[in-house]
Amino acid sequence: MKKYLAEMVGTFVLTLLGCGTAVSLGCGIDTASVVGTAIAFGLCVIAMAYTIGGISGCHINPAITLGVLLNGGISAKDACGYICGQVIGAILAAAVLYGIVSMDPAIVITTATGANACTYGAVNGLIVEIVLTYIFVLVVLGATSKTNGATNNFAGLAIGLSLILIHLVGIHYTGTSVNPARSIGPALFEGGQALADLWVFIVGPFVGAALAAGCWKMISCDEK
Repeated sequence: MKKYLAEMVGTFVLTLLGCGTAVSLGCGIDTASVVGTAIAFGLCVIAMAYTIGGISGCHINPAITLGVLLNGGISAKDACGYICGQVIGAILAAAVLYGIVSMDPAIVITTATGANACTYGAVNGLIVEIVLTYIFVLVVLGATSKTNGATNNFAGLAIGLSLILIHLVGIHYTGTSVNPARSIGPALFEGGQALADLWVFIVGPFVGAALAAGCWKMISCDEK
């Protein structure tokens, strides 16, 4: 249960601070807001990796949990517990963020949760989310592999930095999710098109994670 709670807390922090930064900076209005948002999400992952990594491994993302499950690194029971904790954490964070920004008249409430959106249509969004999640989960599996020896001590840093790069690429097209929980929470409060497009940000990351797990099995050495 402590592992599941750790995942809930970690996802809460990621969603609140990551999406909170996107809202505060008005992500997408200029280059600085995009860079700032990307850095915020990466830093959240790094911070949580060194906070709860020793408890749960710091997945804080259902797509990562699926990738680890398919790679044999977690049981189906724990995977379900992790995902439930992650989704609950994201919903709680979105609720807190919505409550905070609703008090600020300068922010339009319909865009106050940092929800994802398919700027160029669902097909484009699906492709972007599949490809970017594939890269992200592959980095996670590789960085945390025992075959990397002492370098996996820096896994949190590698994963966080890769998430920054992924956001820099994807924000223009989808707002960058690569994390179903991070999308579910905000979409529930924003509603409208964000809720209609939510399936893209669930299916895309899960497909990308499955492809990454399959790829890692093909290229990785046996762990000892």
